[in-house]
Amino acid sequence: MPSDTVRVVYTKYDGSAHRDYPARRFDSDDLGVWVGVTRGTESVYHGRQSVEQIPFVLLIPHHAWWTGMFNPPPRTSEVYCDITTPARWEGDTVHIIDLDLDVVRRRATGLVELRDEDEFDEHRTQFGYPDDLVREAHAAADKLLVALGDGSEPFATRYHQYLQKVAD
Repeated sequence: MPSDTVRVVYTKYDGSAHRDYPARRFDSDDLGVWVGVTRGTESVYHGRQSVEQIPFVLLIPHHAWWTGMFNPPPRTSEVYCDITTPARWEGDTVHIIDLDLDVVRRRATGLVELRDEDEFDEHRTQFGYPDDLVREAHAAADKLLVALGDGSEPFATRYHQYLQKVAD
């Protein structure tokens, strides 16, 4: 039986630290594993110690090339999806490689946008992203650009039940 705590470890493709934090496991369903992070959680962000100021919920899909962060106000991004390699689990630790591209839905306007294409292109050259990885990353971003805009789950209402569990 898995524990209630999951360690979430994001690295970049070259293995450098990106994010690292503990999260509370809420559920596992057909989409993936739902975890939550409360305000005050100690974390590492870009290799530096940090403390989460705004709680969030993270969906770690079983086999997809993305993770989804669901945010309460006052964050301006309601949904923030990182394009990643599929999650790799080692016990209660999940390892995820962040591939730079992000798909974001803005809270105030509902605008869905692709971000950090320049960083993706830079790291593609610097880290030598293989062609199949580039194809998978772009395909995931294309799917998310549609799903975040058309009311598909889990991006419509499904996450609200978990977000209530981390809210102050």
